[in-house]
Amino acid sequence: MRTVLILGASGLVGQHLLAGALADASIGQVVAPTRRPLPAHAKLHNPIVSYDALPAAAPWWRADAVLCALGTTMAQAGSQAVFRQVDHDYVMAAAALAQRAGTPVFVLNSSLGADVMSRTFYTRVKGEVERDLGGLGFVSMTTVRPALLDGGPRPDKRRGERIGLWLAHRLTWLIPARYQAVSTQAVAECMLAAARVAAPGHHVVESEQIGPNGR
Repeated sequence: MRTVLILGASGLVGQHLLAGALADASIGQVVAPTRRPLPAHAKLHNPIVSYDALPAAAPWWRADAVLCALGTTMAQAGSQAVFRQVDHDYVMAAAALAQRAGTPVFVLNSSLGADVMSRTFYTRVKGEVERDLGGLGFVSMTTVRPALLDGGPRPDKRRGERIGLWLAHRLTWLIPARYQAVSTQAVAECMLAAARVAAPGHHVVESEQIGPNGR
């Protein structure tokens, strides 16, 4: 890969994607559009954008692969409407521009249980964005579906998530592999690997398949 486009580079998984791509000697340029500036790097092009008005004519939409870790939480979003806007509408808008520009590969960080028929709003939206991305016509599309993400301490305190991780770390032997917590580093490594392989068609990586460093 010569150029990768990272969506959501300021998030927990996105930060690992960014670091991994910048450290990869086979990648010549990393494009990471964000709302706020990222630390400068010789390989990094960091357009400052609003996802409500993405620059459709920007040349940097053409890349070898898109790595998408764009998303929010219900707590951060504050409403189902805002959550859907970020996790579905923003992702679809950016993906459509990249595909139209000729980018052949798209790798998405989704969620365990993503399903358009899910009774849970969160996983239903994740399923909808997976379905809709599949209709855009990327040559290669990979969906990574991690369970509970373990990214270390967060600046925004999430009590429920902290409790879940505490239990996950202490009861690993009782929890089936698919439902065990997954490190954000492992998710990023899995996504980068999928982009490098760029296998034609649509592929799904379930949580227990993410990699040996995932647990």
